Amino acid sequence: MLYLKKSLTLIFLTIILISINQACLKYRYSRDNYFSSSYVIPEQTEKEGLIPYEEGIASWYGGKFHGRLTASGEVYNMYDMTAAHKTLPLGSIVVVENLENGKKVTVKINDRGPFVKGRIIDMSYAAAKKLGFAEKGITRVRIYLVNKKEAEGICYSVQLGAFSRKENAERFVGMLAKEGIKARVEKIGEYYKVYSGHFKSKERARSFGLTTGREFFVVNCH
Repeated sequence: MLYLKKSLTLIFLTIILISINQACLKYRYSRDNYFSSSYVIPEQTEKEGLIPYEEGIASWYGGKFHGRLTASGEVYNMYDMTAAHKTLPLGSIVVVENLENGKKVTVKINDRGPFVKGRIIDMSYAAAKKLGFAEKGITRVRIYLVNKKEAEGICYSVQLGAFSRKENAERFVGMLAKEGIKARVEKIGEYYKVYSGHFKSKERARSFGLTTGREFFVVNCH
């Protein structure tokens, strides 16, 4: 009986500690108490030379992702003005325009996504709210780069393969050379990836990829 009482006491204390921890996390990442802005996002207008970059469907994410680490290493805060994009360099500052109502917001790209076919950008809840589509969930947008220097710095390559062993990657590069495709090997993380070309736009990179007759991915230059 004494053992049972001790066990119940330990369970009760554990539940209390978990509840306190969750409450602390909720407070830390709440709308009013989370301050992750080590960057300052400037207001941008068309007069400041915005460069149209991409058009497509935007969505937003929050909820279970709130408080988790993003691809950039920053903690995701759904009340910050941020967004996720598949290829734009992390840290890029872009302007997103809702083509259905003309509203614009400036956000920082600090995560990767969206991973739903047909969508080009995942906005934070705060950004979606300002753009006026938080309740609807998705909308058609245009993404602008904020300056010419950033636009000129973006480069795309075609990824044709990924190998765990360097010699296999180099052998594949040799095979491609026989087909008239110039490629290179770069070590990214644990893999040796095979890339070809340097292109100023995703469209040109995609067109080149189709000419290879192989499966490929369009990625940012490394």
